[in-house]
Amino acid sequence: MRDDKYGADQAPDCYPGTDVLINSLNLRNAEDLEEAERYINEVAATRLEFILPPYSLATLKQVHRSLFENIYPWAGEIRTLAISKGTTRFCSPEFIEREVEREFSKMAAADWFEGYPREQLASCIAQSYGTLNVAHPFREGNGRTQRIVFEYIIFNAGYLVDWDSIERQEWIDACIHSYHGDDEPLVKIFNRCIGFSLAEVDF
Repeated sequence: MRDDKYGADQAPDCYPGTDVLINSLNLRNAEDLEEAERYINEVAATRLEFILPPYSLATLKQVHRSLFENIYPWAGEIRTLAISKGTTRFCSPEFIEREVEREFSKMAAADWFEGYPREQLASCIAQSYGTLNVAHPFREGNGRTQRIVFEYIIFNAGYLVDWDSIERQEWIDACIHSYHGDDEPLVKIFNRCIGFSLAEVDF
């Protein structure tokens, strides 16, 4: 039996009696919707083009809309519902824009980590990723959207990145640790995902 993702009391935008978000495909089974999301996301991601800095909430919205516009009518829009998962309570909707822009401003002040050595980059990326994860600006699809934007940031900083070695549960556990103030599991993830410096790659 599938667990309720966010809790029945947080599902006014779901089909009655379910935790399945109302969607443009009219899929009412959670597993069917997840499979459709995965396929549509993969196709949409191949069509995305690299974006140069500066990055912002607008960048997150743009990527989210590209990934989910064929699934959810609210793709690219900031959520208006307060949500939590387990003991993790995400940012209240009225504070999302402020918190997201604050974190992007911090990255901008650090020149988007350009010129950072690999280990320092992994640490800084982990901290920013964890902060934006708590902001959780969208009703669904935050992780996929964030990873693409952070691909841009990492690539712009001069490194390759590959997420394939990370299991879904590992991401979840690391984000929970980050929520409670421990970024080390996320640092370990980014240390594994961030690869060679582009200066070392023979294209």
